Amino acid sequence: MTPRTRPPSCICPNCNGFASAAITLGGRDRHGHLRTITAYCPACHGTGTTRRSTAWEGARA
Repeated sequence: MTPRTRPPSCICPNCNGFASAAITLGGRDRHGHLRTITAYCPACHGTGTTRRSTAWEGARA
């Protein structure tokens, strides 16, 4: 018997799976390191995936 597998998760349509990005602030600190900040996708909160929904959008009960 084969092991049960989880269904594949949906990729976030807003970030296309690339949930975080390092953005340079320009310049370097006194140690010579490049100053960066990390920006996360606001839709998936940095996970890169979305939940599968059983209800259709716009469907009425």
